[in-house]
Amino acid sequence: MRTPRRRRPASTSIVLSVVAVASVLLLATGVAALGAPSPNPGSTGPGTDAQRWDPDLAGTAVRVQVASGAARLVSPRDGEPAQRAGSLRGATRQGYLDLGTHTFARAVDRFAAPVTADLPPGTSAVASVRGRDAAGRWTEWVPATPGAPAVLPAPSRTVALRLSLVAPATAAGPTVRSVSVRADREVGAQRTLTPRASYRVFATREGLVGGTTANGHVITENDQFVALPSSQALDADGKGDYSVRLCTQVGRCATVPVWDVGPWNTDDDYWNAAPPRRNWADVPQGTPEAQVAYQDHYHDGQDGFGRSVKNPAGIDVADGTFHALGLDDNSFVTVDYLWTGRAGEAPADVHLGTANSPQAPVTVRSTPANGGTDQGLVGNQAQVDVQCHVAGDPVTGSHGTSTDWLRIGTDRYVPAAWVATSTPPPAC
Repeated sequence: MRTPRRRRPASTSIVLSVVAVASVLLLATGVAALGAPSPNPGSTGPGTDAQRWDPDLAGTAVRVQVASGAARLVSPRDGEPAQRAGSLRGATRQGYLDLGTHTFARAVDRFAAPVTADLPPGTSAVASVRGRDAAGRWTEWVPATPGAPAVLPAPSRTVALRLSLVAPATAAGPTVRSVSVRADREVGAQRTLTPRASYRVFATREGLVGGTTANGHVITENDQFVALPSSQALDADGKGDYSVRLCTQVGRCATVPVWDVGPWNTDDDYWNAAPPRRNWADVPQGTPEAQVAYQDHYHDGQDGFGRSVKNPAGIDVADGTFHALGLDDNSFVTVDYLWTGRAGEAPADVHLGTANSPQAPVTVRSTPANGGTDQGLVGNQAQVDVQCHVAGDPVTGSHGTSTDWLRIGTDRYVPAAWVATSTPPPAC
């Protein structure tokens, strides 16, 4: 692997980047309008039929308090109970406000999303959007920043909006007053379906039972999830729109959702090419910034927060998944990022219980039989690839009793009684 140039990226972290934004955009009243659009929110060519969405500041909140028409990042000083951080381990305070979905009259793919907010020094408030395709699959969350509208990989009528509020660990947090969305179609854009991202990265055990992840999930014993160092693929608690399949060198695999942000960085979507990789563009695709910082002293051996990187981790793994993979220590694993490289397949979701009261994970078998060889597991709420279905042993699960089994890979089967599919799979 070539050694990347040792340079500080355009935005080394959420905290570092927002200082410049705030200093330029703060008005005399101390209120900033972030991401304000021009009549055309895009930059590649004239848009067509711009459409507007002005959501209320209401929705599902994680460490964000909504009151009197404003949303602000909370802290223990606000009477909130102290929460042990999950994978990020307290580098910043962060919160999210999911503002729901909106269906536009016409398909759109480019968005300006100005946020009006009070921004104390070192804080940020950013709106991100994602789009849903006809099969029900979501794109990654794409941030809309000043002068750089969010552009989805494909046009969509149904989009979701999320606010991300960030502050240093001991500083006052931002307060959002309003957000609006201006959307249109990017003219002349050439897009092709990229292959599924699959890379070998260093995995560390997250642990921290009783801690709280970035999406508000309280970590339990034998939990089944992972953390990735970018919130662009962060699921809501109890969801599995962004799921990964991890496989060890001996071929044992686990498929689980992404419920936390980390390790080390919060803005390193290393599985994406550059562009649209948001940061560390001179690091090869599939290589986490922490890996080259640790191995090659890239960025002076530091992560985006200026901390000395102590291991090359690109993924944190919850205890249950870590042990199910048969790992005794931190090690390299092969990770498939299952939301990438889709070609219209309908999602198949595994439902084992609620996010904080999950049932035991589903065992993947080598044959459609309860006595088939144990090949790994699928965790609660994870999405899996379904190739076809075949008759096998009866199983009772969250969707009743069924003799149907679903093939999710070569010699890998899960009982259909635990899996929700939006369209029936073909017979094997």
